[in-house]
Amino acid sequence: MDDLDHRLIGLLRQNARSSVAELAQKLGVSRGTVTNRLGRLEREGVIVGYTLRLRPESVSDEIRAWTSIAVEGKQHGVVRALLGEPGVSALHDTNGRWDLLAELRVGNLAELSTVLERIRKVPGISATESSIHLQSYRA
Repeated sequence: MDDLDHRLIGLLRQNARSSVAELAQKLGVSRGTVTNRLGRLEREGVIVGYTLRLRPESVSDEIRAWTSIAVEGKQHGVVRALLGEPGVSALHDTNGRWDLLAELRVGNLAELSTVLERIRKVPGISATESSIHLQSYRA
C-alpha cells in the first residue's frame, strides 16, 4: 500500500458512505483511480467491508481492546500501517515502556484474534500486549 491507499482508507474511516466522486476530489485524483484502488484493496483483502460508527455506549455486543505496541526504529511506517487496519479505531503515541497504544473495536473474539495477528505482522513492531475492555466506570 502506498500513501494514496492510506489516504483513501483514512477518508473511508471518516465516512464509509463517501461517493467515489467525493473521494477523488479530496484526493486530487480521477474517479477511475479511486474505483481501481478500491477494487484492488477489496480484492487483496485490505478492505473487507464497509461499516458505520456508533456512539460507544450504544453498542453492547462490541468487543473493545487496547494493544500496547513497541516499535523498532522509526514509527512512521508502523503508524501508517496501523491507521489502515480496519480493527484499529484510534491510535495514540505514548511514552514509557510502549511506543503506541491502539484502541481496537471488533465484533467478536475471533475477529479480535485476526486483528491482533495482522498487527503483530506489521514490519517494525517488536512486541505487543493487549487488554480487553470489560467495563467502564464514570465519576
